[in-house]
Formats: sequence, structure tokens, C-alpha cells
Amino acid sequence: MTLAEMAPHPSVTVGVLAGREEAFPEGRLHRPPVTRLDGTEAPAYVLTNAKRGIGLGTKRNTTKPAGDRGTAVVVTDRRTLCLVGGDEEDSVVEVPHDSVVAASYHTGLLANRFVLRTPRKQYHCWAKRSTSESLLAAAAEYVEERTSESPEEIEIDDGANQLTYRGQPISREAHPGVPDEPPSDSGSAGGDGPDEAGVESDTARGADGSDSEIQYRGKPVDRSE
Repeated sequence: MTLAEMAPHPSVTVGVLAGREEAFPEGRLHRPPVTRLDGTEAPAYVLTNAKRGIGLGTKRNTTKPAGDRGTAVVVTDRRTLCLVGGDEEDSVVEVPHDSVVAASYHTGLLANRFVLRTPRKQYHCWAKRSTSESLLAAAAEYVEERTSESPEEIEIDDGANQLTYRGQPISREAHPGVPDEPPSDSGSAGGDGPDEAGVESDTARGADGSDSEIQYRGKPVDRSE
């Protein structure tokens, strides 16, 4: 059986994994996703996008694929692999499941997002609008089932620091007075507002499909008091 046939969801296809998609005659990426998998690593879910890459720290700080390239987000049994096609090479962002504090998703008018939070970082993985909510929910639940009770931070400086100023990540070391945890996307003063594609708002949901709550250190905050 192929990796696509063994995957629990039909979003994992031979075309995407092998870089043989009709819509991308030159390839969505320079290197097919399958070449980046380690040994027995098994893909479980795949999200794709032709116009957006990965939002690092905030959805405004989103990368874009070059020219006729695209984006593939591969959720495997070990990590989420975010691949964005560039001019000469692909941009690769790796988020191990044991570094994740919470996984959620957002549905919007023009695009959807699969969001991963680590103790100090946040990754917005954009998915095309036609991506089903059931796929987003399943991927989020799959990741959360594989998280660690004591998640380890990703030490690589990939620009995904959650602390931002006017939509741009800032260094905690350079701003010692800034709280250890940032406010959530919604309900914060000076929030993200409309994203670059004109989506003024979206619906945030947790891995179980319920509306997301305000969280602190990955835990829901009771706002009833």
C-alpha cells in the first residue's frame, strides 16, 4: 500500500505527496513532500493553498508562495510540516506534536486556518476556502491527541514569536516588561483586524469543533466572573 492509501483521511493523495498535481505542472513545491518524511513517518492529513503560506506569530505575518508555486501543510504522526514553494527553494517550518500546547482552526469567508500554539509561538497554516470543516477539526483533534503534558518550545528562530507590535513579531528579550503570554487574536485591543485577503472576521473553533474560548497558557479562561 502507498502512504496515501494508508492515511486515515483522503486529503492525503499521491498527487500532493509526490508533487504530481495537474494544477501545478511545474510542481506546487520544488521538493515533493514525500521526500521530506523521515523513515516510517506517516502522513495523516494534508491542507493546501495556492495563494498563502504560513502565518508566523500572527496571521498578518503570512508568507506567500512564489509565482506558480503553492503551499502544502502535511500533518504526520510526529509533526506538522509546513511547506511553502519559493523562487529557488521551499520554505520549511516544522512543528513537532510534542511542542504543541493547543491546536484549533478558524473558518472564514475567503480562507480557513489551522492554528498551532506552542508555549511561546503560534503558527497559522492557511487552507483553501473549499477545505471542509470536518478535515480541519479532524486534523486539530489528531494533533491534540499527540501533544505532551510538558510541551517543549521550538528553539529555532523561525519568526513565530506570539508577541507582536502592529502585526509584526517582537523579541521578548528586547521588551522585558511585556507579559509572558499574549492576548488571543479576538477581543484584544489593536487586534489583527482584516487580513490581507479581506476577511474581516472568522470563527475560531477548538479541536472538538466547539467555539474557542479565551485561553491563557493553552487553558480556557472562565469569563463568567
